Amino acid sequence: MRKGIFMTASVLVLSLMSCKKNESGNKSIIKEDSSSTLIVDNNGKTDSVSTGSSMTEVNGQKTEQISNVYKATDGTLVKVVFENTPKENTVAITSNKKTFILKKAETQGDETIYKKDDMTARVKGDSLHLEQGNNIIELKKTKI
Repeated sequence: MRKGIFMTASVLVLSLMSCKKNESGNKSIIKEDSSSTLIVDNNGKTDSVSTGSSMTEVNGQKTEQISNVYKATDGTLVKVVFENTPKENTVAITSNKKTFILKKAETQGDETIYKKDDMTARVKGDSLHLEQGNNIIELKKTKI
C-alpha cells in the first residue's frame, strides 16, 4: 500500500514538474531587430530604395555589394544584386528561383550595360531594362 501511494505521489510530482512553464519565452524564436539601417549611395546621399549594401575589404581590395528589389510592369518582384570587385563588376538578377549573372560590358554616360550571351541589362537611374532576344522587360526600383 505504501509503495502504491509513493509511486502515485512520485508520478504526480514528476508530471507537475514537467508541465512547468518557461516564462522567458521560446528561445528558438528570433527577436525582432529594432535598429534601422541607413543606406548611402556613392555620392553620400541617403538612398531610400536600397534594401541592403555591404562593403568588405580583404588585403586592401574592396568589394561592394548592393541589393535592391525591382518591380516589373506586370507586378513581379525581382531581386537585383550589384557586385563591384577589383576584378569585375556584375549584376545578379533573381526571379522565380532562377538567377542570371551578367558582367559589366560598358558605361555610356549615366547608363551601365551588363551582358551575358544573348541577355543584356541596361541600368539607368532607378530603371533596369532587361533584353533577351526579342523580349524586353522593364523594371523599376521599388520600396518594400
